[in-house]
This record gives sequence, C-alpha cells and structure tokens, in this order.
Amino acid sequence: MSIKHTIAFYNIENLFDTKDDIHTNDDDFLPTSAKRWTEKRYNKKLRKLSKVMSQIGEDNVDLPPAIIGVAEVENRTVVEDLINSKHLKHYNYDIVHYDSLDERGIDVALIYNTDVFEVSNSETFSVYLTKEDGTRDYTRDVLLVSGRLNDEQIHFIVNHWSSRRQGQKETEYKRMAAAETVNRVIEVLNSNYDDPKVIVMGDFNDSPQNNSLLSIEEKSHLYNPFKKISTSQKGSLNHDFEWFIFDQILISTNFFNVTSTKFNLSKADVYNSKFLTQYRGKYQGQPFRTYVGKRYKGGYSDHFPVYIELKEDS
Repeated sequence: MSIKHTIAFYNIENLFDTKDDIHTNDDDFLPTSAKRWTEKRYNKKLRKLSKVMSQIGEDNVDLPPAIIGVAEVENRTVVEDLINSKHLKHYNYDIVHYDSLDERGIDVALIYNTDVFEVSNSETFSVYLTKEDGTRDYTRDVLLVSGRLNDEQIHFIVNHWSSRRQGQKETEYKRMAAAETVNRVIEVLNSNYDDPKVIVMGDFNDSPQNNSLLSIEEKSHLYNPFKKISTSQKGSLNHDFEWFIFDQILISTNFFNVTSTKFNLSKADVYNSKFLTQYRGKYQGQPFRTYVGKRYKGGYSDHFPVYIELKEDS
C-alpha cells in the first residue's frame, strides 16, 4: 500500500491583517486606505485561501498537504488565522514563522500537519544586499525547517526572492545573492548531517532556466521537476499575457536513491483548478487576484500554488 504526501508552496498575495503596525509597511492594507482593507475582506480572503490549500494536490489524494510553504504574510497572526479558518481548522496544522526586516513587511512561513511532520529545528538566514549608497537593502529571510516526515528526516528551505520590478537584468544580482544564501544553508546541512534530504521551495521570481535557479540546482545537487512543466500555456503566474513559473519546488538528488529513502517523487505540478482563475474577459484563465491595483476583485492570489507528491511505500 502506498501513501502520498503533498508538499506545496503558495504565494498568497499580501496577506495583511487590518491593524496598523509601525514595524511593517502596511498602510495600503488598512480600513482607512484607498484599498479599504476591512475585516470582512480579510476574513473572506482567509476562507478562500483555506479552501485552496485544503485541496492542493492530485484528485486521488485524500488528505490536504502535509507541508505548505507560504509567501507574502505580514506576521505570525495572519498565518494562525489562516490555519484556523473554515477549511483548515479541522486538520492539525501548526506553523513556523519569523519576522524579517523586509522593506514591504512581508515574510515567508511553513505550515505543517503535526500528524505526519514533527519539527526538530528552525532558523532563518538573511540575504545580504546593499543599495547604491552602501546602506542595507532588506529582503525576505530564507527559512530553514528541519524535522521528520513519517520518521524520515527532511529539511525544508522556504524562499521569496527579490522581484524583477526594476527590471530582470537590473535585479538579477539580488536573486543570485539569495541563491548563494541557499547554497550556504545546504553546505551547513551537509556538514551537520549525513547525506541530508532537502526540499527547496519558493517564489524565486526567476524561471528554472535562469542563472539563480541553475546555481542552486548545480552547486547543491538539486533536481528541479518544474523544468519540464513550464510552457507558453502554463505557469504559476501571468504577466503581460505571458506565463512564468517563478514558483517551484526542488528536491535533493538523494531522493532518487531507493536504498536511503522511503519516498519517491511521483508528481510535480501547478495547481490551477478552474475555480482559481478569472472565468471571463480578456484575463480568462489567469489567476483570480484579490486586488488589481487599488481595485478590489475578491479573488485568491496573483499566483497559483505549486506542489509535488512524495509516494511512500509501506
């Protein structure tokens, strides 16, 4: 008999609470802002996101994901509200979250099902960037969570790398710095553990063929199944009517050594069910967003989730 564990990642597009926090750049997400981010809208987003997250994976998998990495969360409270919302509260989820010094006030976090995953250690690693004047340029930290998935030790590394807002080439050095940070984290794991099994997930703001992803794939001996998934008709986000697969999950190549693991990679895909998409108009088929600019749309996110299935033979 085989058991399948879904491992997912989801950029959930600006999950902010409605309270003013002097430590985060949350002025756009307040009831008094131009976006009019109210408790009603916040709770609606939580319900919608929890519905998505409870269903990520193959149709024949009975349970929701064992592990879900998330990006664009304001603080620990919003992640707790998420796992306690309508479609997730019946499962035994817990979270790992640390506040970062990101200029937008957003972080990454890991949500995990305590029935199948036990955390043994967690920590964050800063990506060191500087501006033209030499001052620090703060971005999201890289999150490492180590633990046992059904008694097998696995290390999860959650990422949200710098955007391309100022141009792909102009910002490439930022994502290369993040890639080097991930490589250093895996170096530490290799020095502390014997043949560690590693899963790297995130919104990398780069495609599988870009230098940053190739760097972690080659230097840290990772396999990227999303190389085979990215096409002109499929991706995890759409910009100017072009599909990109910036959201990816990579695994260490020792997952293919049947003598050292009980898990087999059985699938990797974008979770793009129709209910997550714009259902009409010129943006039909693209992710159904919460906002477009300051206009409230009431959707889910500007990204689709991605996932892998690990099959465990018992």
